[in-house]
Amino acid sequence: MNLQTEAPLQRLFESDSLLRLYEDVLKRRLNRAREMENQLTGGKTGLADFASGHEYFGLHFRNNEWIFREWAPHATAIYLIGDMTGWQKRGAFAMERNDSADGVWEIRLREDAMKHKDHYKLLVCWHGGQGERIPAYSRRVVQDPDTKIFSAQVWRPNTPHQWRFSKPAGSGQPLFIYEAHVGMAQEEGKVGSYREFADKILPRIAAAGYNMIQLMAIPEHPYYGSFGYHVANFFAASSRFGTPDELKELIDAAHSLGLKVIMDIVHSHSANNEVEGLSCFDGTRYQYFHDGARGFHRAWDSRCFDYGKVQVLHFLLSNCRFWLDEYRFDGFRFDGITSMLYLHHGLGDAFRFYEQYFDKSVDEDAVTYLTLANKLIHEVCPDAVSIAEDISGMPGLAFPNDEGGIGFDYRFAMGIPDLWTRLLKETPDERWHVGYMFHELTDRRKDEKTISYAESHDQAIVGDKTVIFWLMDAAMYDHMGIHDDHLRVSRGIALHKLIRFITLTTAGSGYLNFMGNEFGHPEWIDFPREGNGWSYHYARRQWHLADDPNLKYQFLSRFDRDMIALAKRFNILESPLRLVHEHNEDMVIVFERAGTLFVFNFHPSVSYTDYRIEARQGKYCMIFNSDASEYGGDNRLVADQEHWTLSDALHDHRHVLSLYLPTRTALVLR
Repeated sequence: MNLQTEAPLQRLFESDSLLRLYEDVLKRRLNRAREMENQLTGGKTGLADFASGHEYFGLHFRNNEWIFREWAPHATAIYLIGDMTGWQKRGAFAMERNDSADGVWEIRLREDAMKHKDHYKLLVCWHGGQGERIPAYSRRVVQDPDTKIFSAQVWRPNTPHQWRFSKPAGSGQPLFIYEAHVGMAQEEGKVGSYREFADKILPRIAAAGYNMIQLMAIPEHPYYGSFGYHVANFFAASSRFGTPDELKELIDAAHSLGLKVIMDIVHSHSANNEVEGLSCFDGTRYQYFHDGARGFHRAWDSRCFDYGKVQVLHFLLSNCRFWLDEYRFDGFRFDGITSMLYLHHGLGDAFRFYEQYFDKSVDEDAVTYLTLANKLIHEVCPDAVSIAEDISGMPGLAFPNDEGGIGFDYRFAMGIPDLWTRLLKETPDERWHVGYMFHELTDRRKDEKTISYAESHDQAIVGDKTVIFWLMDAAMYDHMGIHDDHLRVSRGIALHKLIRFITLTTAGSGYLNFMGNEFGHPEWIDFPREGNGWSYHYARRQWHLADDPNLKYQFLSRFDRDMIALAKRFNILESPLRLVHEHNEDMVIVFERAGTLFVFNFHPSVSYTDYRIEARQGKYCMIFNSDASEYGGDNRLVADQEHWTLSDALHDHRHVLSLYLPTRTALVLR
């Protein structure tokens, strides 16, 4: 037996005994990651030293000269072209190939050869053809407003950004994540900017009690409507929102408010674009990607990385380090992990059996890459956060590297929004089964940290429905006035609060909300496209609705703020959860966390008087309830009401609380 691998796997086996059946596969994965790390580092340096490709490749000004390098093994010639050459091929800007460096090309130019804001590209030649390409490590890519053509841009301002604030402390605390998109964060029908987000949106997020922002669509993507998931330029912050320095100012401002900032990082695939992206960069389809059909993701119309190539690992690992170093991001949410982990990309697979996590459908190269990426991230920034978006339930995904796991800090509980969609779409709420609901909300691997959420941007995109849409539909447009007692709106507000509150209070280690959904934003997301006349009408957020004292959106916004404050105040997510009472016919469920009782009555028409719940002996005070008038409720409960336990003669004199539980109400007792 290999004791070197047995010891790290021991806790993984203790947490899930079924994994012992796949001990050989897990050992191979552990050894494979170690062997690849040794191959990359030569066993002499750390991964951080290896993952510094961004400091070697691309354009740099050092020692009073410009140095540019590119990896293009199948190119026969490469020329820098741009404003400095009149966009013509000139011999003075021809790059030289270093034959001893596996296809690395280099050019050195005098200081006056290029200047700040010059546009440039590469003219890459290969046997049988040539094409203009944007350098793979470009840090600034812009689109011409008239021609719509993308080009790299020299970024060397006279006064670069100076960081003013330290990163917020507090690693390991529960996460309250505000998922946001800079471009669609403003009221106006336009693309919002980094500066507008920092000035107008950051204060809202901080005031709402969230402690982390998850920024979407930061790496440059040619098509705005892709939500940032078809990345073409992995090292360039999207210029449609502003300059690199303005993104740094945004992150600096967030840190000053105590907000950590993580980035959606998309290493699961790449844009299919050739002129703007990596596809066919040096004339071959297999430079960065798999050759043949495996190199194409048909469902996403994109390219699939070959994670078995050292050069690809160099590129992607360097990309992780770049965003941590250059922009001081506090970590990443890795998008589309399922697509990476399986050769079938998770399409049409229900993942019902453990064998599916260990059979030949798993892309072991991708497993190795993700393992190394997490090790690197925490080597570069020990307090960094990494979150996996995976629908398959891959065991060990959010388990420590040094204990045999892939190493993510958290995984999203992606089944929870599906739960609410199923219930709202298929089952009248008078037939909701609270036992089933509680099981689905808490059905997670006990050995891994999870982030729960009722809905994310996925449910807000046109074609799907948010919780508020399922609950109210068109009624939200006409009956959200504070004096309008519309039945469907009243039901919607009550259930919106219950759904989000029980999702938060049963969460594993964190909670996520997509911007605007906290107050029940009444419109979906639809980016400008041909089908809607390139309109920005639905690619914005209507904050004025939550600010208007004459509308009911304010109640949902206030409830969201206060429920997060409650969870923080009593360290709810840091405490174990114990089911106290469950009655499916009554539609009542009670659980305890951190010495606090959470009581939910989901029944749509029955309010219970003298409802008895077993409890520890003593006095309890109601510290929170969803029916309060400030949350748009009917105010049927007395604030700060005290309850003493009673001795129940009918049930062996056990101690019980006798409570009034109004319909569709949650209350908290402490």
